[in-house]
Amino acid sequence: MGKPTGFLEYERKVGRTAPPLERIQHFHEFHALLPEQEQRLQGARCMDCGVPFCQAGVMIAGMASGCPLHNLIPEMNDLVYRGLWEQAYARLSATHCLPEFTSRVCPALCEAACTCGLHSDPVSTKENERRVIEYAFAHGLVPSDPPAVRTGKSVAIVGSGPAGLAAALRLNGRGHSVTVYERHDRPGGLLRYGIPNMKLEKSVIDRRILLMEQAGIRFQCGVDIGRDLSGEELLSQYDRVILACGASHPRDLDVPGRDAKGVRFAVDFLGEVTKTLLDSDFVKAPENEVKDKDVIVIGGGDTGNDCVGTAVRLGAKSVLQLEMMPPQPETRAPSNPWPEWPRVVKTDYGQEEASAVFGHDPRRYQTTVKEFLKNDDGSLRAAVLISLRAEKDEKTGRMRMVPVEGSEEEVPAGLALIAAGFLGCESYSAEAFGAALSPRGNVATEPDGYATSTDRVFVAGDMRRGQSLVVWAIAEGEAAARAVDASLMGYTNL
Repeated sequence: MGKPTGFLEYERKVGRTAPPLERIQHFHEFHALLPEQEQRLQGARCMDCGVPFCQAGVMIAGMASGCPLHNLIPEMNDLVYRGLWEQAYARLSATHCLPEFTSRVCPALCEAACTCGLHSDPVSTKENERRVIEYAFAHGLVPSDPPAVRTGKSVAIVGSGPAGLAAALRLNGRGHSVTVYERHDRPGGLLRYGIPNMKLEKSVIDRRILLMEQAGIRFQCGVDIGRDLSGEELLSQYDRVILACGASHPRDLDVPGRDAKGVRFAVDFLGEVTKTLLDSDFVKAPENEVKDKDVIVIGGGDTGNDCVGTAVRLGAKSVLQLEMMPPQPETRAPSNPWPEWPRVVKTDYGQEEASAVFGHDPRRYQTTVKEFLKNDDGSLRAAVLISLRAEKDEKTGRMRMVPVEGSEEEVPAGLALIAAGFLGCESYSAEAFGAALSPRGNVATEPDGYATSTDRVFVAGDMRRGQSLVVWAIAEGEAAARAVDASLMGYTNL
């Protein structure tokens, strides 16, 4: 695949990323693609490795290795190298219905498992994928493609995030009538209101939604299933229901002063920023809550990083990001061999921007908040931080982080954003259908199944597997669509 000696002849290259001080002036995407000819040479780096771990999508040591969608990556890269963009899109779309999203926000599990990455730099598959899908959109190769024949069966999908959209595309293509319900004012779910615009332009979502509507998929926004409409009512109108509401129950911080005005969940903050931008056509940014304030972000994951980048853009006086765990090593440890996901330190765009503005990395490891301090009016004025150390739990044998007494430190804070992950789905959406929950707060299914404990009700995405990646949500949506199709038709050809 590609040029047999390409990985020896060409170095890995990626498109230009705007410098931090330049890109923080706006909320738009800041990563460009390579010129076409240079992108083709990146496809040439894909070696004929024999066993393409990049497309395996298997779990190793508790982490995914390779693409969960099993994209035909060496074949796509070969077509990129040859400049056969239409064929490359056909090969990509055979396994992937929403590559415009993963090519922007996926952490590139494929690249982490690339054979080239064992001794050198991996193939830039993520950017190759983005070049392919953007070429396809630019040249009218992505059809709305309404089905020629309808089956007479109907499916309601609750949630319009990546899992819901993927399921809708596949089921509609099969000929079933699909309606997607979304509680927010615009479709997209996590893609719309959980991921900032500078990581994923919302026009990219709108472009796809328009095609889906042209294909016959109906979107009902502003309808909260379980509150505005009962599960019983929905089941009376549709043959099958798929729950794809995400893992939207945020983990809280149970400390004194949590009720201070200015202590917020990160996901609510990010969603409100995006909504303000969209409602004003990017003329107005919600600076009042952030500008000239000391901001603390509690959590070191992707959402925490998104909060850092957003706070910098909104004019924060300072940004401090807290991470409970110690930092990862700079290079792979012997206990973390390829093709496992590399557990190494990562500096993301938000941290780069904060470093450029404030002159230092915003992250502080092995630290959490012990208490929030309030002004007389109840607003947040400071946080008491405390250091953590690793200690082995004698009962479970696992390591846990425990407070270091006497390490308390008070720091100023006008806004605190809790980005500590999620504890499963919001239970009311499952309870509306009587669907049983797992001990982790997700909707329960058989290990490899998508049917819930309630007849005719299925589940997909984070609502089933817990907080995860967009690429996993898409894979779940497609798998749930196959399960629903088989239950409706007695077999599936999806």
